[in-house]
Amino acid sequence: MAKLPKTKDCKVTPNSIPTKAIADKMKSLNLPTYPVRTRREKGETFIYDFLRQRYLRLTPEEWVRQHFTHYLVEHKHYPAGLLGNEITIQVGGVSRRCDSVLYHQVGTTPRMIIEYKAPHIPITQAVFQQIYSYNSVLRADYLIVSNGIAHYCCRVDYQKMEVRYLTDIPDYTEL
Repeated sequence: MAKLPKTKDCKVTPNSIPTKAIADKMKSLNLPTYPVRTRREKGETFIYDFLRQRYLRLTPEEWVRQHFTHYLVEHKHYPAGLLGNEITIQVGGVSRRCDSVLYHQVGTTPRMIIEYKAPHIPITQAVFQQIYSYNSVLRADYLIVSNGIAHYCCRVDYQKMEVRYLTDIPDYTEL
């Protein structure tokens, strides 16, 4: 499992909904905090996705996605312009969505696929099978699976036909 800085709680900014309201709904994560932007509309809470530059309904999985993408950009130096959220692909003739994809360059081949689960969902072999099926189409060099608590990263070596699990999420400069 990849090692990340431990945090006590994921906090929100003073101008967003109160911390207690989010804390009641969302679980604390094993990811660094960031200034979460939220808003309420028709009784629902929305969280700002800085990659897509729009608000999305706040779900436990979206909570993980937003924290993890902020972690990659702010702590691991991944260029935000090379990351995309909810990328549609065809797997066996069926449309599927990769949670996040890191590209080599804008609009080119994928370098990394990231699959998120809600914090209460354990990372099982089925989750790895899901990301492997996406990678059968995209052929990315790196795969990450996270539920916000546990994070797993592996590097795929296509020449040796093997998958090597890493002890940490690599910095962008190490890819």
